Amino acid sequence: MEAIITYFETIPTLHRSILLVGGIMFFWFLEGALPLFQFSYKKWKHAWPNLFFTLTTIIINFGLAFLLLMSTDWVAANNFGIINWLPEMPLGLYALLGVLLLDFFGAYLAHFVEHKVKPLWMVHLVHHTDHHVDTTTGNRHHPIESVIRFSFTILGVFIVGTPIAIVFLYQSLSVIFTQLTHANIRMPRKLDKLMSYVLVSPDMHKVHHHYVLPYTDSNYGNIFSIWDRLFGTYMELDRDNIVYGVDVFPDEVANGKIGELLKQPFKKYQKPTIIPGKD
Repeated sequence: MEAIITYFETIPTLHRSILLVGGIMFFWFLEGALPLFQFSYKKWKHAWPNLFFTLTTIIINFGLAFLLLMSTDWVAANNFGIINWLPEMPLGLYALLGVLLLDFFGAYLAHFVEHKVKPLWMVHLVHHTDHHVDTTTGNRHHPIESVIRFSFTILGVFIVGTPIAIVFLYQSLSVIFTQLTHANIRMPRKLDKLMSYVLVSPDMHKVHHHYVLPYTDSNYGNIFSIWDRLFGTYMELDRDNIVYGVDVFPDEVANGKIGELLKQPFKKYQKPTIIPGKD
């Protein structure tokens, strides 16, 4: 475990880039072999806006990285945060608690708040208005949302007290799970269900992308499913009944254009559209 922590303390930017790009490519090909839905779309055309927002997320995170480094240095120097106030524990448990709690603040809580505060929901809509959820959808976030998510991660660093190695470990796992849970892959139902008792599984997260409430406001987790189960936001829906998108922004053409998506947070709601037989 010590070797893993040492590696993530100074993980090269190249390695993090390979994890992101390699993960997208891996699940991209896996989607072709084991598709959940047979989408009738041009894969590259659909991916373009999602990859654009992946790039903006990378740029913003890179630009704000100094704040992350300052935060982790401060909590380390002052022995601040939950995991540093607990009795001394094995390094493996220390890292697990750090990742678990960062997942709560940086992912679950951030996601929950975005759904409950209307201005933040309007920003987060860019992620939900993808009508063909696949592995490229995972990083489809408006630049404003990238800043919001980063802020919650900083909050988590201070409250949890995580050193930079655990932050990088958490972010690496987050990238993998984001790509996995959005990937258009058909995992065996029993395996998916078993996985969902502790970790966020593909089918579990797909429920969150169903186009109408109350399913849209459920399954907020990113890595660990225990937060949804603990706070009562866990829901199930047969994957064959899932319809992607958001009922208040049903225009599939507009929802695939970068310019329209950049303006989406500032638009007014349209009247909800109900798809016959899918309500």
